[in-house]
Amino acid sequence: MNTAPEMPWSTVMLLISAGRHLQRQIESDLADIGLSLRQLGALGHIAGSPELSYSDLARRAGITTQSMRATILMLEEQGAVRCDLAGQGRRAHLELTQDGERLLAEARRMISLRDRTFAEGLEAEEEAALHAALHRGCRTRRERGVRGWGEGG
Repeated sequence: MNTAPEMPWSTVMLLISAGRHLQRQIESDLADIGLSLRQLGALGHIAGSPELSYSDLARRAGITTQSMRATILMLEEQGAVRCDLAGQGRRAHLELTQDGERLLAEARRMISLRDRTFAEGLEAEEEAALHAALHRGCRTRRERGVRGWGEGG
């Protein structure tokens, strides 16, 4: 006889529900500092790998190169990114400005607060195990060539 309590939802459904809720919260937080989630992703990728092309950034974000160009243009207009356009057929060099670094640091602070809020009620070991399991699951799918599984983390 199975005495384990019945789980009302599958793990996938719980992740979807939590993910939607957290995404709305983070998007609201980011809007307060003038960023979108897509812009945050671009800032993070540029900070970590400034040699990435528009196409590389677009692939990581799962969007078209044209959409990524528009995202970078908005970040340039905000003064968060500097773009050194190379000649025809050459890769543009993208880098964060001091404002971009400040925005990225503030966004990371906001996300860290959401991490702590989300983990309320969990023991430190449970939080670490949850993080490790999710990270491992994303990494496994990425290694299998499944697109969109945590390229940024």
